[in-house]
Amino acid sequence: MKSIAWVTDSTCTIDPDFAKENHIYIVPLRLIFGNESYKETIDITNDEVYEKLKVFEKAGSSQPPIGEFIELYESLKDKYDEIIAIHCSSSLSGTFHNSIQAAEIAEATVVGIDSQAGAFPFREMIMHGITLQHEGFSAQEIKDRIQPMIDNTKFYLIPANLQQLHRSGRVSGTQLFISNLLKIQLIIRFDEGKILVDEKIRTAKRAKQRLIEHLKMDIEKIKKVCIMHANNMTLAQEIKQEITDEHPLVKIEIMTFIPVVGILAGEGTIGLSWINNY
Repeated sequence: MKSIAWVTDSTCTIDPDFAKENHIYIVPLRLIFGNESYKETIDITNDEVYEKLKVFEKAGSSQPPIGEFIELYESLKDKYDEIIAIHCSSSLSGTFHNSIQAAEIAEATVVGIDSQAGAFPFREMIMHGITLQHEGFSAQEIKDRIQPMIDNTKFYLIPANLQQLHRSGRVSGTQLFISNLLKIQLIIRFDEGKILVDEKIRTAKRAKQRLIEHLKMDIEKIKKVCIMHANNMTLAQEIKQEITDEHPLVKIEIMTFIPVVGILAGEGTIGLSWINNY
């Protein structure tokens, strides 16, 4: 079996101990508050992120510097037989492109995978890939088998705050204005790695029910669903209970959103994700 190194970023939510055991190298995104920059999950905790969001009106994030990737690839290229670079959606972050460019500069041969997602589905792709690696599949074969997961991923969220999504260009000024004026809840979905407004709903209660309705449409195709929240465990537990009451055999995980989501979509954001046929 060939030795494989995995290069990824902090939006994957992989447990650090699991990463160390399976040769997964996690390069952190940066979170920016004022003039200060923090490495996601390393220099700052989730709680600290939300405390800072109360103080700083403007906050942001950025991909890891290319030099950090170059240094990593230089250290890996002669140590492993193959390298897989898998990152968060290239439509939302320049991380994937930075990583691939860095590999070229370091003259490291990599198999690149754009997960077109982040958080739960991204993590599941890596976990499945590790299983395939242990079964003896090559890096290219692993990529080919992860692709159907990418194609079958469903990811919806209800952002708590559209201001930052608007600043980043992911929500239009018109959508922001209408949402604020009419107190409309937006349901956002990932589509081929891009963020699209799926529906505009008048109440938070109805928006929550709509998330569950989307899930029900695919319920026969899934074994596991993840409820993600940005410091909103109460609502996450409510959604879990409603799903469990109707579908007790479906495995449900509650995950705290990575800090970058809290910055982009606001404290209180809730999301639902699953992968059909996995």
